[in-house]
Amino acid sequence: MSLNSTPSAERIHIGFFGRRNAGKSSVVNAVAGQNLAVVSQVKGTTTDPVQKAMELLPMGPVVIIDTPGIDDAGTLGELRVRKTRQILNKTDVAVLVVDGTIGIGAAEQELIRIFKEKEIPYVLAFNKEDLREEKDGQREDSEREEEHIIRVSAETGFQIAALKEKIAHLAVREENEQRIVGDLLKPSDFVVLVVPIDKAAPKGRLILPQQQTIRDILEAKAVSVVVQENELRGTLEQLGKQPAMVITDSQAFARVSKDTPREIPLTSFSILFARYKGNLDTAVQGAAAIEQLKDGDKVLISEGCTHHRQCDDIGSVKIPRWLTEYTGKKLEIELTSGIEFPEELTKYKLIIHCGGCMLNEREMKYRQKCAADQGIPMTNYGTAIAYMQGILRRSVELFPQALRQLPEKY
Repeated sequence: MSLNSTPSAERIHIGFFGRRNAGKSSVVNAVAGQNLAVVSQVKGTTTDPVQKAMELLPMGPVVIIDTPGIDDAGTLGELRVRKTRQILNKTDVAVLVVDGTIGIGAAEQELIRIFKEKEIPYVLAFNKEDLREEKDGQREDSEREEEHIIRVSAETGFQIAALKEKIAHLAVREENEQRIVGDLLKPSDFVVLVVPIDKAAPKGRLILPQQQTIRDILEAKAVSVVVQENELRGTLEQLGKQPAMVITDSQAFARVSKDTPREIPLTSFSILFARYKGNLDTAVQGAAAIEQLKDGDKVLISEGCTHHRQCDDIGSVKIPRWLTEYTGKKLEIELTSGIEFPEELTKYKLIIHCGGCMLNEREMKYRQKCAADQGIPMTNYGTAIAYMQGILRRSVELFPQALRQLPEKY
């Protein structure tokens, strides 16, 4: 896969933070080598987080995020500051841009505290070095935070290359050795992928998890056969050999399970991606919590992306309907999407999250940790659907550790 085609969720996310008029957007543009952010002498020019996927040497594929000033004022300013704090949940490396002619104040100290609390590697970029006059207070700051500080000038380019090297050093992370499905396959194995083409399907293309799964199958030197759900039975009869497995879109689980002989392993894209992101065991445990739901309980259904909802949307329509039919209870359903995810979760009895293909590892782990710390069960779309349709045990038989999370009676 080329650097240009690397999904955003797999890229290093670099967030730029700071007070208004510290030159944050100018530093963003200098680091990126292009005008990603609008620059102005007017305070608060950046009104919403701006992010751009790009290649940045020496790191490779990254997402650069420019955020509103952390000291933005007024009602709208408070909303912008809240957005900035939400961006921190997906930030792999933080760059705190400080006006080098002023130094560190309360706003910067608060951000540094949050960086440390969230264990986000960070660098302090003291900007406007070309205008700075030596001040004793700044000298003390440098001595206290020497390993984090670098003095730069977005105007002249002074030490911008060194700043990029410093970011790259902080951005080093372990490669995810987990495969989506390739580790379960041998060369020349057949894998049948069931991909419904309905109103919710993107016109002219496959969704990201389907693309990534096909790529992983190819890298395993196996063969992928892609069909719609009404073509599955005929395809299995014509293959001439038993496929290594069938992988289905969660929405088609019921029909696909019926049309797939019991001896053929069956799972879903959502379950595979839960394993890939390291939260399958938690998702299986969370799905079992559906049994404990009572009248009036609140359920949060959360998606990592924003999209135009269709008339039979999975998150806002299908899953709430299946929950009601399965439990027979009157539940209160709340929906969130994109970067919106409540910090306070105690009012919910269950969280059902999408597969998280558009979220990077840090943000997905943050959401899981929020739920775990507050004792709220969390599962995902595919796992919950398989549970409610009585086929979760079959769907995770390929994964013994996850299978052990299911109640024996299930």
